[in-house]
Amino acid sequence: MAVDEGARSVTVTPGRAAQELELGRDEFRLAIQLGLVRTVPAGESGRRRVERDELDRLKAAPDFPAGLRDRVHAIGTADAAALLEISPERFTRLARTGHVSPVRFSLNRYRAVVWTYLAEDVAALGRTCPALLTGRLPLELRERLAAQEDLRPRNWRARRLGVLLRATDDPWAQAAAMASMLDPVQVAEVVDDPYERAHLDRLRPPEPPGTPVRAPARDIAERLARADDPDEILWHRLSLALALDEARTRGPAPHPGDAGPGREREEPPEPWVPVRRRTPRRPVLRAAPSLPPGPPPSPAESAPPWPSTPPGPVLVPAVRAAAIERPPSRAAARAGVLARLRRRRTGGGRGRGRKRPVSWP
Repeated sequence: MAVDEGARSVTVTPGRAAQELELGRDEFRLAIQLGLVRTVPAGESGRRRVERDELDRLKAAPDFPAGLRDRVHAIGTADAAALLEISPERFTRLARTGHVSPVRFSLNRYRAVVWTYLAEDVAALGRTCPALLTGRLPLELRERLAAQEDLRPRNWRARRLGVLLRATDDPWAQAAAMASMLDPVQVAEVVDDPYERAHLDRLRPPEPPGTPVRAPARDIAERLARADDPDEILWHRLSLALALDEARTRGPAPHPGDAGPGREREEPPEPWVPVRRRTPRRPVLRAAPSLPPGPPPSPAESAPPWPSTPPGPVLVPAVRAAAIERPPSRAAARAGVLARLRRRRTGGGRGRGRKRPVSWP
């Protein structure tokens, strides 16, 4: 356990909280995503913890722990069909037409999408739409199914976006959550300022739990996480534009040279143009070579082809070989790599070592 210095309240780790709530790891994670268990950020590490008061509130419920476990109980297509006492094919048709929204998805070994639903939502479907469980489906649903309509990815994205928007009060973070539903090209068309796009990218929420690591399956998961229907894309674009207007009224996105905490804003430096300096070569004084004694030359031969120079020492520029820069040795290159790694570990580097300013659930 730990004590939050700001609120002076006792917090516990997610593993300890799941153990006290008698939930499995996946169930506890789903409870956080659905907002059933509230968490608080723990310092600058980006990790979240659970307050002791939140655990006491959940354990004080009259139906604890069975009620909390039922609300996070997720089932697949086969179990959902068995709960409604219909065939799996019929339940799939009802899910494709949007009568029940999936809560998460996974990919099997054949890279097929496996949707998971809350048992509570499936039971609610049986209570609210009993006519859809028997007999022939209405003509409207049959036409939509014939047009290959599938609202499961869209409904899952809408549920996930709602979870992300409830997790933060920062308007820029909420705009980043909306931008995560769009393709980067769509985001660039809505957000003209490159510094604002970079700020939204820094605040981008993490990938959904269970996202595959390998490239083929990862591409499928990324396509499911982004809007693909024209109406859905237009809706998210308008929502992102409105969220940006609200975020700009709260405060602009950080730009290079902006003042940080406890530091005055610095003026941007003048553009630096590299100039190659050349070291002037000094002339070396050398005596003219003496000629061996002999008969004096004739006047024709002694006439110089160019204007004669006064006798005396001749200035001969010293010729130096251009210095060739040799590549660094392996030891020097290895030392440079180790120095860069040390800077990244200590926070001096850029890029991957940067901490997220928003703690997403």
